Amino acid sequence: MRLSPDASGVYPIAPTPFLPDGRIDEASIDRITDVYGEIGATGLTVLGVMGEAPKLDGAESAAVASRFIRRTRLPVIVGVSAPGFAAMAGLARTAMDAGAAGVMIAPPSSLRTDDQIVGYYAQAVEAIGRDVPFVIQDYPLSFTVVMTPGVIRRIVSDNPSCVMLKHEDWPGLEKISALRGFQRDGSMRPISILCGNGGLFLDFECERGADGAMTGYAFPEMLVDVVRLTAAGERDRAHDIFDAHLPLLRYEQQPGIGLAVRKYVLMRRGLIASDAQRRPAGGLTPAARAEVDFLLGRLARHDARAVLAG
Repeated sequence: MRLSPDASGVYPIAPTPFLPDGRIDEASIDRITDVYGEIGATGLTVLGVMGEAPKLDGAESAAVASRFIRRTRLPVIVGVSAPGFAAMAGLARTAMDAGAAGVMIAPPSSLRTDDQIVGYYAQAVEAIGRDVPFVIQDYPLSFTVVMTPGVIRRIVSDNPSCVMLKHEDWPGLEKISALRGFQRDGSMRPISILCGNGGLFLDFECERGADGAMTGYAFPEMLVDVVRLTAAGERDRAHDIFDAHLPLLRYEQQPGIGLAVRKYVLMRRGLIASDAQRRPAGGLTPAARAEVDFLLGRLARHDARAVLAG
C-alpha cells in the first residue's frame, strides 16, 4: 500500500514506548498500534520527532518501524531523517521492504537558501530511490529551515515521488491557502497536506484545505473527530469537540516537556505501560502531573473518553 497524493484523514505520530530501564517496550507498541486502528486512524507515522527517533540506533530504528508495520493493516509512514544519506537510504530501504507506505524527510538545520533546500531534497530522493513515496516535513520552529510556498512547489515539481507535505509552520494558515491556490491555478500538482503542531490549529487548518492531521496528541480520537466533522460540513460540532480538548492540547505543547505530558496521559489511558523516555529527556514534576490530572478531569465533563480509572 504505497502512499499517494490523495491521502487524507489522521496519521497519528506514534510514540516509541520504552520500559523504565530504557529498553523498547514491544508489548506497548502492539497495544497502541491496535488502538490507532480501533479509533479510526487512516494511517500511522513512526520515528518522528515525538517518536524519539534520534535516541535509537540504526538496528533499533529498523526493528521499531518493522514492528509497527507488521502489527497493522494501516499505511505506515517512517521517518528516515538522518545527518547523512547513507543512514537515510538504509532505513528507507528497510522500511519499504517491510511494507511501509512511504517515508518522511526533514531538512537539516544547516540549510538556509531556497536553492539549498531544493537541492537537498533532490539529493535525498536520489539516495532513497525515485520510486519511494516521500513526505516533506516542514517544521521551521524545530528545524529552523523556512520553506516558502514557492520552495515547496519547486520540490513537488522536481520530484514526482513527493506525495505529501507535513505542514507544521506556525503561523501557517496562509501557507496552506497559498499551496491550494497553486493547485487551483495549475502551477503545482495536487499533494496531500497533513498538519502537525500537536493539532493546535487543526480546526482552521482543515477549513483552509488541509486533508487531515499527522501529529501525536494523547487523544487522537479528537483529531479523527475534527477531520471527519469538518469534511461533513459540521463546523460547529468540529469546533465544539476541539474547544473541549484545547486546554490539554495547549498544555501538551510546552517546549521541553511536551512529550512527557503526552506519554503520561497515554500511560494513564493504559495505551502504553510506562511514560519513560530515553535520555536526554524532560520529566514532569509532581505539580505538573497534578495539573495534567486536573485538566483530564475537566475534559471528562465534556468527553467521556477522558474518564480514566484510578
